[in-house]
Amino acid sequence: MRFRSLSASLLLAMAPLAQAQDDAIDMCVFDLIGSSGDQFALVEDYALDMRDKGVEYNLEPYTDEGVAMSDFAAGKCDALAATDLRIRRYNEFTGTLSAVGAIPSYDALETALTAIAQPKASDYMEEGNYEVAGIFPLGAAYLFVTDRDINTVEKLAGKRIATLDHHPDAVHMVNYVNASVEPSEITDFGGKFNNRSVDAAYAPGWAYEALELYRGIGDEGGIVDYPLGQLTLQVIVRDDVLSDKKAQQSRNVALDHFDSALSVIQEYEEDIPDQAWVDIPDSDIEDYQEMFRQNRIELRDGEDEDGDKVKQVYHGEMLTLLRKVRCKLNPDASECTASDRE
Repeated sequence: MRFRSLSASLLLAMAPLAQAQDDAIDMCVFDLIGSSGDQFALVEDYALDMRDKGVEYNLEPYTDEGVAMSDFAAGKCDALAATDLRIRRYNEFTGTLSAVGAIPSYDALETALTAIAQPKASDYMEEGNYEVAGIFPLGAAYLFVTDRDINTVEKLAGKRIATLDHHPDAVHMVNYVNASVEPSEITDFGGKFNNRSVDAAYAPGWAYEALELYRGIGDEGGIVDYPLGQLTLQVIVRDDVLSDKKAQQSRNVALDHFDSALSVIQEYEEDIPDQAWVDIPDSDIEDYQEMFRQNRIELRDGEDEDGDKVKQVYHGEMLTLLRKVRCKLNPDASECTASDRE
């Protein structure tokens, strides 16, 4: 995603002795592209700024997020940079940022991240023996389809959707619309979409070029122009790695990178050809928003509309915060006065 800062990369490369210090923190960093990828570059820039705060990181790139998670769990690194979908096991509150349909715009995302980066929210950043030390935007997730006529919920019924194994809320949503779950990993969903073994997949806009999803779109497919959720890259550390002061500074440093990260995300989205986007009828959008809201409530309460148990995924207080953000930006929305509002 073009996050790479030449000055940051050069300064990091010129400081091997500093990175070799005994008190440096080893961080496992997930980037599908590896050390030359944009997520890794974003973390490099963050690490450079943290050096000014007296915190040194040794960054180790991982192209397989599952392996990065395993090495972190095994103690091979004391910090981890990974997607919120994976970080959720360590912090349900920040892991709820990607709740389906909960953050409809980048303005809403910035408002939410600014709120939880404040010192008064620090207690929510800690869960068990871990603490969230920073959050970065990775872009809105969209539905990529091989047939652009798949532009309503009804038309998803029976379609095969590449769904990440570790993303239970997506599994729930796919089942909710009577589509078929095609179990996938972040390393193979793009290939499945491109060879048309699935009818749809969800991904951020930058994947159009980075994962060559334009191959799966071809002449007949497209990208449904409605954000299903917001993906974030989160840094989590063991709770004895950073002092309370350093952890708060770290969250502030990460927030300082929001604008530069977002500008790159939007550049990638703007590079997507206009004809690749599939418009959603305005008359359908409110219905979609209500459908997403009901799904969030079910995944918050662990019970569906029929009273059957489902996986409890979302943190209620984060859902309430995100509802307040949405209603601040759109106070006339029906959800703002709903009796069962989040």
